[in-house]
Amino acid sequence: MTQLPNLVSAALDLPDLDKLALSGTTHPPRILILYGSLRPQSFSRKAALEAERILRHFGAETRVFDPHDLPILDSVSADHPKVRQLREWSQWSEGQVWVSPERHGSPTAVFKNQIDWLPLEEGSVRPTQGRTLAVMQVCGGSQSFNVVNALRVLGRWMRMITIPNQSSVPKAWQEFDEHGRMKPSPYYDRIVDVMEELFKFTLLVRDRSDYLSSRYSERKGDLAAQALAVASGAVALPATAAADDAANDAANEAEADTNTATRPSAAARMPSACCGPACASNQS
Repeated sequence: MTQLPNLVSAALDLPDLDKLALSGTTHPPRILILYGSLRPQSFSRKAALEAERILRHFGAETRVFDPHDLPILDSVSADHPKVRQLREWSQWSEGQVWVSPERHGSPTAVFKNQIDWLPLEEGSVRPTQGRTLAVMQVCGGSQSFNVVNALRVLGRWMRMITIPNQSSVPKAWQEFDEHGRMKPSPYYDRIVDVMEELFKFTLLVRDRSDYLSSRYSERKGDLAAQALAVASGAVALPATAAADDAANDAANEAEADTNTATRPSAAARMPSACCGPACASNQS
């Protein structure tokens, strides 16, 4: 630590493979799917349902949130039934799929409103942190990547792990049949690719998300807050911490005693008055 004097060693984690080699959960991956249109023939909803069918084929448990009746942010309290449902489903999920149409070069207000209702922190719970994310968009015209790029920014802001692959479906009105099913095409194949990748990443991340998203700065802040609480007498020093401090104090005292016992006396450390043959001749 001498090379890194500004680090707080108690808050520093040294990553290694053993910490990542956790036993996996056995339940199916839980995936929440959000889409961004209220139109009866919503193509983002059709793409979302197509993604859901693929995920279920892989073995995932899925929920598709219906944005109808979700109020505009802050127009009602967070106790509103649709807001509670969205937040509970987000907390339930281990991965998410976001699908939005492109409107004026960006995600729709319907989609953004859903993300805005998800807080970065709710008490000690972060409804999205550490969850995997796949981003998709549907276009009314030629292919664009404005929305998936914007969704990646949102995913990073929500502290999610966004997978590398993504899907953008141009001229979406041509890509679905009268039953709402997506026709065979390279665009359909890409959605399969994205859902397969999301499924795999979710299996890899879900049991390790707490460890992967644990941050030095936050651990340092927690230690500082704990030290302040102990100093103010608001909380007692944890028994283990007290024992560790006592052990460290005892070790330091023992080391000090050992150093004192083995250190030469001041007289012994003084150089001899004799300075060799010249000194001997002078004394004779």
